[in-house]
Amino acid sequence: MKLKATLLSLSALLLAGMVQAQDGWNWPADPAQEAKARELNAAYVDYMKSEQFVAATKPLNWLLVNVPNLNESIYINGVNIYKGASEEVTDAAKVAVYQDSVLAIYDKRGELFNNESNWIENKAYYGYQFYKDDKDKLKIAVADFEKALKLNGAINYQLVPAYFNLVYRNYAYHKAYSGEQILTMYDNLNGILDAEGAKGTDVSSQKGNMEQLLVAMELIDCNFIENTMGAKLKADPTNEVLADQIFKYSVQYKCFSSAAFLQALEIKHAKEPSFSTSQVIAMRYMQEDNTAKAENMWDQAYTLAENPTQKSDAKMELAKIYFKQGKKSAARAAAKEAADLDNSKTSDVYSLIGGMYMNSFNDCKGGESRAKDYSIYIAAYNAYQRAGDREGMANARSRFPSREELFTEGLAVGSTVNTGCWVGETVTLATRD
Repeated sequence: MKLKATLLSLSALLLAGMVQAQDGWNWPADPAQEAKARELNAAYVDYMKSEQFVAATKPLNWLLVNVPNLNESIYINGVNIYKGASEEVTDAAKVAVYQDSVLAIYDKRGELFNNESNWIENKAYYGYQFYKDDKDKLKIAVADFEKALKLNGAINYQLVPAYFNLVYRNYAYHKAYSGEQILTMYDNLNGILDAEGAKGTDVSSQKGNMEQLLVAMELIDCNFIENTMGAKLKADPTNEVLADQIFKYSVQYKCFSSAAFLQALEIKHAKEPSFSTSQVIAMRYMQEDNTAKAENMWDQAYTLAENPTQKSDAKMELAKIYFKQGKKSAARAAAKEAADLDNSKTSDVYSLIGGMYMNSFNDCKGGESRAKDYSIYIAAYNAYQRAGDREGMANARSRFPSREELFTEGLAVGSTVNTGCWVGETVTLATRD
C-alpha cells in the first residue's frame, strides 16, 4: 500500500508540472484543495491507464463533485471510466449505476461546456446500448438521437439502424408515434443512408436492418395506404412528400388498385412525367373503363417514349382504345404503326387486327349477300395467318360461307370479293366445308 501511495504521489507531482503549462485547467484557489485535486486527478488517470475502472471512479467522483469545472478532460475520460466500470462489475444494480453515470457525465459536460453537438451522437449510442431493453429508459436514448438530428441535421450512417431500433421499441412499448410519423422517420433515415451510399459506401446492411424493423411493425398494408395515407392526400393533394410515400409503399406492398396509388401516381407524373408513369396511369384508367383519359395518357406515353419499343407499346394500346371507342380504322392504323415501330410485335398486331375483324361482323353485315357478309371472316383468317395464330385461323375458318351459299349466289371458290365496311379488304373466297 505504501508503494502504491508513493507511486500515486509521484504521478501527481509529475502531472502537476505538466498541467501548469496547459490552458483550460481551473485549479482550486485554496492550496490544500489544489494539492488534493492534483493528486486525485493523477490517481484516476493512473487507474484508468491500468484499466482499473472501478478504482478510478473514486478519485474521479471527488473531482466531479468538488471541482466540476476543473477541465473538460475529466468528463471525456469519465465516460470511458464509468463504462469500463459497468463492464467490470457483475451486480446488476451496480452495472445500472455506472451506466447511468456515463449519461450523467455527458449531461454535466453539456451544462459546463455547451458543446453538445460534438458528442451527442456518442451519448445517444451509449443510451441505445444501455437502455434498449428498458421500456422506460429507452426514451432517454430516443430523445438524444432526436437531439442529434436537430443539432447536426444528420447522424452517422452506422448509427441509423440503432436509432430506428429504438423507434421500433418505443412504438411497440408505448405506441409513441403514428404510422405516418414512423414512415417519415424511416424515409429521413433512409435519406441519410442514400447520401452515404452516393459516396460509394456499402449501406446494404443498414438498409436491410431498417427494412426488417419496418416490416416487423406491421404498419403498412394496402388498407393503411388507402384509408390512412390516401385520406390525407385527398385532403391535401399538394403534399408531394406524402404522394411519394404512397407511391413507394404501394409499389413495395403491391397495392396498385387503390385510389390512393392512382392519385399519388398522377401527382408524381405531373411533377416528373415519364413513359413509365403515363403507362401505369393509362392502365389504371382502362381498368376503370375511362377510355378518354386512358387515350390521353397513352398519347403522352408515346411522346415521352425513350425508344421505338416503348412507342410501339403506346401505339398498340391506343389501337385497343380506338377500337373500343368505335374508331376502328384508326385502331387498325395504330396497330400497323406499332408493328412498323417494332417488328417483334407483328404477330400480336395481326392477331389484334384479326380480332377486330371478327368482332365487326354485326356492324358490317348488309344482309343482302351472305358471301359478302361472311367474307369479313376470310379477312380475319388472313390476318390471323399472318400472325401465325392457328387458333384464330381455325375460329375464323369455321365461319366462312358454305359451298352451297356461294353456289346460291352464283359465286365460286377462288373468286374475289370486297368485304366493304371499314374493313375494306378484297379477299379470295373460300368455304368452311
